[in-house]
This record gives sequence, C-alpha cells and structure tokens, in this order.
Amino acid sequence: MNRTYRDIRYTLKRSKRKTASIYVERDGNITLIAPEDLSVQQIEKVLEEKRRWIYKNLAEWHDLNATRIERQFVNGEGFLYLGRSYRLKLVPKQEEPLLLKDGYFCLRAELRPATKAVAAFRDFYRDKGLVRINERVDLFKARMDVEPKSVKILDLKHRWASWTPGGNLNFHWKCMMSPAKILDYIVVHELAHLIVPDHSAKFWNEVDKLLPDFSERKEWLRVHGAGMDL
Repeated sequence: MNRTYRDIRYTLKRSKRKTASIYVERDGNITLIAPEDLSVQQIEKVLEEKRRWIYKNLAEWHDLNATRIERQFVNGEGFLYLGRSYRLKLVPKQEEPLLLKDGYFCLRAELRPATKAVAAFRDFYRDKGLVRINERVDLFKARMDVEPKSVKILDLKHRWASWTPGGNLNFHWKCMMSPAKILDYIVVHELAHLIVPDHSAKFWNEVDKLLPDFSERKEWLRVHGAGMDL
C-alpha cells in the first residue's frame, strides 16, 4: 500500500511483528513494515522520528547509485560471477545460450538483443544459484539448528533475499554476482530470521555466532550492491 506522509513517500506493509521497521530499498523506495494494530497516527509518528535517518540513507543511496554500471552485451564487456568479472565473448554457434568457459562468458550471438541476453544471464545465475545457495544453506542450517521449508531462486526486484514465517527462503538470482563470502552473509542473514524475525540485537548476535565479521560483509554489500546488475 503506497502512502505519503508530508514529503515522505513510502510503502506500508502490515506484519504480525511487534515493532515497526523502516527500510530504504535497493531501488531507493522506502518501505515501512508495521504491526497489524499500529494506527495511522502511530505510523506517522515513527516516520517523523526517523525523518533524519531517512534523509541520510536516501542521500547515501543516491551517492552509491551514481556509480551504477550499465553493461552492454558486446565483446569484452565484463560480467560478474561470484565476485569475479569475466569478459563477454559473442560466439556464432553454441548449444547452450550462455556458458562460462575458458575464463569468458560465451553468449550465443543471436541472443545479443538486450532482452534475450538478459534472459540468458538470468537463467545462468538462477541455475548456478540453485546449486550453490542450496549447498551453503545446507552447511549453515546444520550449524544454526534450523530447517527451512524451501529454498528458491527468484527475481526479488529490490531485495537480495527474503523469508516467510512458514520457513520459505527466497534469494535473488543477482546474489550469484557477489563474492563467496558475501553470498554466505546473505544466506546466514536469512537463516537467522528463522530464529529471530526482526533485526534486533538478538538477531545480529545469531549472525555474529557464525560470521564475526558480518559488519564488514554487510557494508561491502551496501557499497558495492549497485554494481551487481546487468
């Protein structure tokens, strides 16, 4: 539900949680997740109290996204996979639409129109992510004593990952562009939500148990996340 409070435009989402939280999403939009019984007046009070925080984070978002890379599907362009950049090579004949081969992303030349090329990369990241992310989930869930109901690789728009109270974990296919240690942070972050649903100190303590340097990984994602795109 899209709303406006004074000069703040935001999306309101209701939840069974006990406290309200505000997020500046990766696309620059503001999301406020509020308890089901929180009144409009109480929501606006939260927004007013967080006004300076919202302005600060929006300014940072604009600064970080000023360096967003717009990649072209031409020979030599670099595309990310697990934190490393691989140059693109257009090939005339190839059974698979896209392959990572001999240090190059090899794209079938007939798929060069942007929409087809994006689809090929998206499918590549999704297929690789289904294997890699499930492996990391299996590793960390045993250490955290949790059991997710399902793990899916989707297009989550402006979120790296999400979870549901029922135990479903969803990961954006763009996560496969991040370095391995950042991918692990995203995985552990979502698994920790199966223990603590909010971002309280207790939640971060669960993340810290496995990743004592989680703050550095979180900051890397905040700074470099804009570059993880097609």
